[in-house]
Amino acid sequence: MSRRRILCLWLPLLAAERELRRPGMAHHGLAEEADGAAGDGDGAGDGDGGSGRRDGGWAPFAVAEDLALGLRLISVNRAALAAGLAPGMALADARAMLPDLSTRMRDRGAELRFRAGLLRWAQRFSPWAAAEAWEDTPERGGEGGLALDITGCAHLFGGEAEMAARMVRELADFGLSARAGIADSRGGAWALARHGGETPGPSRDAAGDAIRQDAHATRVRAPSRGTQRRGGWARARRGGDAEAGGEAPPVAIAPPGGSRAALAPLPVACLRLPPATVAALMRLGLRAVGDLYGMPRAALARRFGAELPARLDQALAAAPEPVSPAPPPRIHAARLTLPEPIGLRADLEAALARLLERLCARLEAEALGARRLRLAIRRVDGGEQAQEVGLARPGRDPARLAGLFERALDAFDAGFGVDAVRLEAVQVEPLSDRRMRGHFEARAEAQARMAPGGGADFSDLLGRMGARIGLERLTRLQPGDSYLPEKCAHLAAAAWSGPPSTGWRPVAPPGARPLALFDPEPIRLTRPARPPEAFVWRRGERRVRDALGPERIAPEWWLDDPAWRGGPRDYWRIETETGERLWIFEERGGAAPGGLGAWFLHGVFA
Repeated sequence: MSRRRILCLWLPLLAAERELRRPGMAHHGLAEEADGAAGDGDGAGDGDGGSGRRDGGWAPFAVAEDLALGLRLISVNRAALAAGLAPGMALADARAMLPDLSTRMRDRGAELRFRAGLLRWAQRFSPWAAAEAWEDTPERGGEGGLALDITGCAHLFGGEAEMAARMVRELADFGLSARAGIADSRGGAWALARHGGETPGPSRDAAGDAIRQDAHATRVRAPSRGTQRRGGWARARRGGDAEAGGEAPPVAIAPPGGSRAALAPLPVACLRLPPATVAALMRLGLRAVGDLYGMPRAALARRFGAELPARLDQALAAAPEPVSPAPPPRIHAARLTLPEPIGLRADLEAALARLLERLCARLEAEALGARRLRLAIRRVDGGEQAQEVGLARPGRDPARLAGLFERALDAFDAGFGVDAVRLEAVQVEPLSDRRMRGHFEARAEAQARMAPGGGADFSDLLGRMGARIGLERLTRLQPGDSYLPEKCAHLAAAAWSGPPSTGWRPVAPPGARPLALFDPEPIRLTRPARPPEAFVWRRGERRVRDALGPERIAPEWWLDDPAWRGGPRDYWRIETETGERLWIFEERGGAAPGGLGAWFLHGVFA
């Protein structure tokens, strides 16, 4: 009976090395490390820090993230590892140890896209490829792992050793450090990739655990773990064996049926157990996986929980643990191949109408709505053209969507004719038309449709305007939860925001606000008084004819706003002799008793 063969790849420095691959890292003096790693396939497999060289431009680098306990290191490069830094360390402690440490904040979105790209790359070697999940392995946030079912695939690449070595070399060319393990089970391959070549050390929590003892009751001397056989797994590195006594090999392979012997000398941490369970096993002297082979499973389950025997069975291929590849992304598209080339606009409109009906029917079956559409044509001479349109709200009504392509159809050049048309919903969102509503919900929805800026008609208007000038240029004002003039309102994208649901807060009298509000500009009083009788603004003197005020506005004491460090402000609405209606204020925080503070002009009324 053929055995399953699983290959696991471990990328211990994924988050840091992903950042180092970016071209913008050259000004930090860090780009040379990625180049050096790409050229040195042997050193790419060093998951425990490598040589830590700092020549050739290598410099310590780390990726940090703002967690509940503060800024913490998520991933570090090899130079930082050699300097004593490690993931999980506080950023302040790391900078105290290494003042020249370069850091970047973690970008989870970019990291997920990069991991998805790695998964697509791994599918070149086996279609059954999956990414290691947090639920499957207690990895830190900056690490990464891949699992591949290579049963029946290895001979296409020259065997298991050559296949794994080639994957490690290609990752090294990408600037990524990697180690690989191959075994009959996913747990065994995971253990060999991360702990292949390691020996269990003494426990730090149990004094005297490393002392060699004799079993007096049975008169049998306990074998020294230093002399236990470490056979059962092969080493491969760039077409050859690793040096004896050197670094951990980048590829560790357990022969078919040899997982039990290969895992016996490895530490118990390779079984993907929680740290508390590993510490408890170490305190009892159970440091290697082989120490658990002869122990009753029931006793292990009672003492350490059911997870320990389950993980042990998975590592020894006694319990199934298949590799389930992620499903490919679903593409929502419709294609129309024409028997005869077309070139008239009316023909393109008819083809678009047929594609919209098919695409919208598919979206309705999946309770989805299109947020962005892409229309592409293929000409008979092989040329291709494409146009994209966006929607302010997700939709799947063919009649409404057809109106968004008026300018797109004008931009197409049919040339000698078009023989294929393709329509794709590039971005989709959940959209359900059937929802149970009560009387109050239906009434509130009807009022929202009749209100300015609400309803499907307004969304269609935004979509048509966005197709002409771009959705990102359409904005709307939203009320702010503050009495400060600068924070009473803020701009929001009209396509990704709705009309104000709470309404605008009424301002206490005399709370009229100017039509144009800009950054405070200093003015110079020529006739000091409260309110001023004359002042100079923008090189012109203004004489005050009428003034109303003051209206005192105090800063938000719980925020440190640099613009309001001058203390409370007394605002005045003034009208000059030339008819200008201005909004000025006086800073009262630094004014002397009975004196005048600094004066500024903040806005202009209509």
